[in-house]
Amino acid sequence: MTARPANAHQARLLQLLRDGGPNSRAQLGDQVDLSRSKLAVEVDRLLETGLVVADGLAASRGGRRSHNIRLNPGLRFLGVDIGATSIDVAVTNAELEILGHINQPMDVREGPVAVFEQVLSMAAKLRASGLAEGFDGAGIGVPGPVRFPEGVPVAPPIMPGWDGFPVREALSQELGCPVMVDNDVNLMALGEQHAGVARTVHDFLVVKIGTGIGCGIVVGGDVYRGTTGSAGDIGHIQAVPDGRPCACGNRGCLEAHFSGAALARDATEAAQQGRSAELAGRLEANGGLSAADVAAAAAAGDATALELIREGGRSTGQVIAGLVSFFNPGLVVIGGGVTGLGHNLLAAIRTQVYRQSLPLATGNLPIVLGELGPTAGVIGAARLISDHLFSPA
Repeated sequence: MTARPANAHQARLLQLLRDGGPNSRAQLGDQVDLSRSKLAVEVDRLLETGLVVADGLAASRGGRRSHNIRLNPGLRFLGVDIGATSIDVAVTNAELEILGHINQPMDVREGPVAVFEQVLSMAAKLRASGLAEGFDGAGIGVPGPVRFPEGVPVAPPIMPGWDGFPVREALSQELGCPVMVDNDVNLMALGEQHAGVARTVHDFLVVKIGTGIGCGIVVGGDVYRGTTGSAGDIGHIQAVPDGRPCACGNRGCLEAHFSGAALARDATEAAQQGRSAELAGRLEANGGLSAADVAAAAAAGDATALELIREGGRSTGQVIAGLVSFFNPGLVVIGGGVTGLGHNLLAAIRTQVYRQSLPLATGNLPIVLGELGPTAGVIGAARLISDHLFSPA
């Protein structure tokens, strides 16, 4: 895709077609502040660029029937969500519908060269399946702070070897298309906003609990990244004074006390100390424990596993309560791999937030699990690059 919208009106029309699907000129006219003649001019210019195509006649609204238009069905976006222990890669159309999706395990600590070899291999596999001849743009999420304008990770605690790596530039050259890079939880927020539980909310938080913990902040419908791109790094808010050492070099961070890695550590400790026969049995059988093992033990009624989940939920809820009091969001979404812990975790977080924050902030505040699971990040990545490409050059 070489064309870009020439002005804000064209950009708005492209975003309406992306978010709402094919539509008639008349219905688009109801949603934009343009005269009928000006709307016709802008739509015709978009048709000339090839970004949109005619899509038959619309249903009659009385009088002469309007023509439907839609985004070019040949446009393809690549969404890449790099986690601490796995990679998700998906191809979407211009309306951000997933056409193909691959997930593979990968340790982000192996470094950017190895990780991107894997990403490119997965993208090539999707392309070879006939889903795309090439990509018009790609969005990439990484599990650490990103200097957003340059698309560069900055001192990410769980990503050794990634500091300053030119992700956007390197992948743009390899893929032959524009690339945008962001923190993975910001992309999860964009995904839930586009196609998930946050579709109708303009001010909300998405808390991702995985190997680490982060928070996507959406204000007035837009992701808030802060001055340098590090907004939402709540995993390094102190939850326990003089607590456990954290990978960031401080002590007592939320991430050090409750995350996928912290939960696996605490569960292993409990099993080795004989506090849980269920966890001990799983440790012996598997040689290690994960958050999924804790979830399974809790489902089997293991009291120690349940207490680990509740304790983590209380710590997380304590930090979220502070965010709620400060930001007053309309929704809090909990996502990430640790959400396999389900409603035991959610109940502990809710209890802490509702108890600690003021009633005015929590009176009508839903705290819910995300709807999209592992696809939130790749949809958000496609949304990120489409926001870029569907804005005036």
